[in-house]
Amino acid sequence: MFHAIVVAGDERMTRHEVTAHILVASHKPYWMPEDSLYIPMQVGAAQHEHLEGFAHDDTGDNISLKNPRYCELTALWWGWRNLDCDWLGLVHYRRHFAGRDERDILSAQEALRLIQAGNVVVAKARNYRIETIASHYMHTFDQDGSQLDALRAGVQKVSPERVATLEDHLNQTRGHMFNMLFMPRPQLDAYCTWLFNVLEVTERHIDFSELNDFHARCVGRLGERLLDVWLKAEGIEPREVRVKSLERTDWAKKGGSFLAAKFLNKRYEASF
Repeated sequence: MFHAIVVAGDERMTRHEVTAHILVASHKPYWMPEDSLYIPMQVGAAQHEHLEGFAHDDTGDNISLKNPRYCELTALWWGWRNLDCDWLGLVHYRRHFAGRDERDILSAQEALRLIQAGNVVVAKARNYRIETIASHYMHTFDQDGSQLDALRAGVQKVSPERVATLEDHLNQTRGHMFNMLFMPRPQLDAYCTWLFNVLEVTERHIDFSELNDFHARCVGRLGERLLDVWLKAEGIEPREVRVKSLERTDWAKKGGSFLAAKFLNKRYEASF
């Protein structure tokens, strides 16, 4: 729980309590920040033994069984439906918002300053430069374009007025990825309601029968492409925060895989 100072014009400063949580999605035991801001969250818990010291995404109102397709978004659903707080965020066990706390992740005091600023917080955008959002997704995951077509069908069904925004985003080279966010409750409620409605329709348009475990995680990946669509449609300018990776990135392997996907039609077969 945070105590925030609020100033309204020339009025006297008032003090009120603001509750905030950031879920740390993980499928395995891993280092977790000790600050009470963070909630370690086991995703896919319905199909695995529960991890000690974690919240579990198969409790309360949940979609834990969808984790093989929805990835970390089952944690977002759980927080959205089960936590009563003013701000809610989502990060990954190996990817956090950067800051000055232990292991250079976002501290509670830094989170408090973000809350006071009132901005929706997202991960610093990635720029593919020689790829659009659509072409990168097709080269790395969806070579026949059917998954992006399913996403279009989802947006068309739920909010046809946003199809043009989706197409505009897919034609950009820059986007906010990883499903990482930190939002005030009203915006979070609006985003999650729209996001999960779109993904429910999208999922029905995807043939999973020939997808391996890695590629079956496509619903979560498609969800990454929806965050910017919602932000643009809502007219929200988010606050970007750099991503801190807790694991070393093999940039030679990652760069080589990126180029092989674009020029040699070799899909990704593992995360980086």
